[in-house]
Amino acid sequence: MQLDPVPDSPDRPGVRYRHTPGRFSLYAVPMSTLQNRIGIITGASAGIGEALAHDLARLGARLVINARREDKLSEIAAAYPEGQIKVVPGDAGDPALSKTLMQACEDAFSGKPNLVVVNAGRGLRGAVTDSNTDEWEEMIRTNILGASHLMREAAEVLTGQMTDPDANPEGFGQDWASLIDQDGPPRDIVVLGSSVGRHISPFSSMYGSTKFAINSLAEALRRQMAKFGVRVTLIEPGVVRTEFQESAGYEMDGFGAFMDRVGPVLKPEDISRTIVFAISQPPAVHINDIMIRPTRQEYP
Repeated sequence: MQLDPVPDSPDRPGVRYRHTPGRFSLYAVPMSTLQNRIGIITGASAGIGEALAHDLARLGARLVINARREDKLSEIAAAYPEGQIKVVPGDAGDPALSKTLMQACEDAFSGKPNLVVVNAGRGLRGAVTDSNTDEWEEMIRTNILGASHLMREAAEVLTGQMTDPDANPEGFGQDWASLIDQDGPPRDIVVLGSSVGRHISPFSSMYGSTKFAINSLAEALRRQMAKFGVRVTLIEPGVVRTEFQESAGYEMDGFGAFMDRVGPVLKPEDISRTIVFAISQPPAVHINDIMIRPTRQEYP
């Protein structure tokens, strides 16, 4: 995927166009917005996380990317100028990782993150009656506990970047007015949920239950963070074609037939494009929750 430099749109200064072979799309993202972003992405070695790392890096963001596979992360970082992407391999289910990622931003960029993408997760085929019970604990550890630790740490770091509105309402008001006047940078926590976290599916109900939990936690955190001017955005994808399905143990002949029937299914780039749009809104505009499915996917 190639980002070609082109002049500003004459009627929309600061807007850039992204070219891909056989496709032309408008991102409509002020470049300065993402050049001011310091972001963390977990689960960045493949799928949605990898696509988002590339999109944000192309648009000028500085990133700390995390996954278990250090070689894949290093390959992503090598595609960009030295020092733009910091690689931090590790287990997203480890509670200690959240602090490590925050510190990595300080060490690499001498600044705190203003964007945290809680993306890492594990899938699992099957319902409560037939899924592999040996996989339950690890999935819950990663999808709920690890994600919750990162959300908590992100909330603490992002709220700490402005005056406390409860302790000093006037000071917060001045900080907020300044942020709006300067058009950011906004502060975002993006949480990857799933359509099966809202519309449970029998063929993945154990996995869906973890996404029900994280969907609820994201909305609860949004309500807490609103007064601080921190945006919490829940992204709920439908079927996205990645390596996720095979690693989750889906029977690929049957699931492949399902994808063919509702296809073309989503690509990781479709979700990444949606996230870029959400986080590129002005600081006072917040897209709370986005469910995105293939057009022909009826259920879940």
